[in-house]
Amino acid sequence: MTTVAVIGCTHAGTFAIKSILEQHPDWQVEVFERNDTISFLSCGIALWVGEHVSDPKRMFYSSPEELTEAGAHMHMRHEVTNVDIKRMTLTAKDLTNGTERRHGFDKLVITTGSVPAKPSIQGLDELMASGHVMLCKDYEDGKRIVDRSKRIKSVIVVGGGYIGSELAEQFSTRGIKTTLVDALPHVLDHNYDSVVTDAANKAFEEHDVTLAMGQKVIAFRSATGSDGVEDSGVTVVTELGEYTADFAIMGVGLVPNTRLVSSQLNTLGYGAIIVDEYMRASNPEGEILENVFAAGDCATTRFNPTGTNEYQPFATNAIHQAGLIGANIEHPTVAYMGTQATSAVQLYDLSMASTGMTLDLALRRHKDVTATTIEEDYRPDFMLSTTPVRATLVWEKGSGRILGAQFASRHDISMAANAVSIAIQAGFTIDQLAGTDMLFQPNFDQPINFINSLAMAAVSERNGQ
Repeated sequence: MTTVAVIGCTHAGTFAIKSILEQHPDWQVEVFERNDTISFLSCGIALWVGEHVSDPKRMFYSSPEELTEAGAHMHMRHEVTNVDIKRMTLTAKDLTNGTERRHGFDKLVITTGSVPAKPSIQGLDELMASGHVMLCKDYEDGKRIVDRSKRIKSVIVVGGGYIGSELAEQFSTRGIKTTLVDALPHVLDHNYDSVVTDAANKAFEEHDVTLAMGQKVIAFRSATGSDGVEDSGVTVVTELGEYTADFAIMGVGLVPNTRLVSSQLNTLGYGAIIVDEYMRASNPEGEILENVFAAGDCATTRFNPTGTNEYQPFATNAIHQAGLIGANIEHPTVAYMGTQATSAVQLYDLSMASTGMTLDLALRRHKDVTATTIEEDYRPDFMLSTTPVRATLVWEKGSGRILGAQFASRHDISMAANAVSIAIQAGFTIDQLAGTDMLFQPNFDQPINFINSLAMAAVSERNGQ
């Protein structure tokens, strides 16, 4: 009987286990997870903070019992302390009683996920130990943040990406004085260009969120909180100023959780395991390992706009990659299609969605690129109500190939990013997107849908019209 060891049961682990057992129900699948729960949707923590979650326990979409019923052998509360890929063994420690045991395997699936980035900043460790600074990743983090939010009047969120922006939004809607700090010049700077993020900045300012953009944090220190008690709060010191609140949250991104295996596998500089199109890992010399697989936040993705291996820790990438492991674990059969890193966020009543590269990223990767931006109502003016959509299309000047797009509106434009994601996946040019058939119905859009309109504007720019 073939034995598969799965280390980690996050999104990728859960879907990998299911896909393996669907393809090979007679195999022995041994799962090692240090927590007592699996499959937590951490993207819902901000909604939990904002009291938009009916029951936080429903933020788990699977359970150890479900996977056991499917045929997996679940080693919950077991931390893998050593992996020997050449000898095909691992050592796991039972966290309930401290005992350790060695396990052999025929195939290894690494789905260890990611951990919150924790920069080396003066005072951070001490303030985290005292509970004045918290991380935001798992269920326990969420419980601590929600509990603390019930007893505060002010908060500082460090990190202006998706995690930090959504937390700042939800704190502010509850009337908590909120400050958002980031070293980059704009909110959501990694996913959107400034022509789109301007709308996010305005939304935060309208809700009295203090934006401290372009400010690198250099220290944390204890401070007097809003209750007037000494050392009950925290001061965040940046290169340009100081901000004090009752507590702070670090949401500056994620890093691969690959410490156990990074020296034995081929990785990117920061530890993400490089996988091929069949989710197979390789040794440090780049030789494919037929029996070692990785997926999710611990692994690379192929970013289709550039064709390169990148680190893009999205749940969608994890699920797509993990679903291929069952198909490929015996023989390479189904290739990974890659990703456009398509994503979206809602801040107050503002919807934002993106796919592919921003212009800023494209200019760093290519020289011959440009972007076209339009703003127009999403449906006809004769309707009793409509609202503008701001959209940006990033494309190559020579070929016209589409590299990315971003959308922002008080109308739900999230599916527009999905549409352009398909176009990028298919290698569309601006001419092809301009001529693509899209519906018209006054309830939903203009005679020329804003996606077509955006591509047509790009064609006109290229033609000098």
